[in-house]
Amino acid sequence: MQIKSANFVTSVADIKKFPKLDMSQFCFVGKSNVGKSSLINFLVNQKNLAITSKTPGRTRLINLFLINNDFYFVDLPGYGFSASAKNITDSFSELIEEYFETSRSIKQVFILVDIRHGASENDIHMANFCMIKNLPFTVIATKADKLSKSEIKPAQQKIATALKIGVENVAVCSSLKKMGREQILEIIESKI
Repeated sequence: MQIKSANFVTSVADIKKFPKLDMSQFCFVGKSNVGKSSLINFLVNQKNLAITSKTPGRTRLINLFLINNDFYFVDLPGYGFSASAKNITDSFSELIEEYFETSRSIKQVFILVDIRHGASENDIHMANFCMIKNLPFTVIATKADKLSKSEIKPAQQKIATALKIGVENVAVCSSLKKMGREQILEIIESKI
């Protein structure tokens, strides 16, 4: 699959103002500072389409990007920036929950997990939420460039075990080393 165009559409702070989208949506969710913006920029081969930040929790809005005039990337706010997370309501902002409850064109959820740290409690809640809501999802293990080649497979397996999914459902990615892009784009292409 080739991404020929990628354009920022809007940022949404209130789900009531979320535009009606009739095209497919591919959403990216994960802890703050897991690399959602970097991954989106890597997938579309642009440096600054999605704004990256060194400060965790800066993305508090839903950001929409139109890809190939055919489907949307939806960058959801990072979870885990709140002091405590006891259940799904606490773990994910109200905005994220409302997005999942109201959107009808979600084709795939990409749950991003930092491969160095493994799946957090919030990541486990997110995977369980997708299973309960029957939302198709793939886990993307980001920042693989921070591990040696021999450490990647065991870390990938550890994430799969924690989330109770098959290791084939954990895509290993590094935007720095240009790793994993084709696998993710294949998943997207298969859902359009």
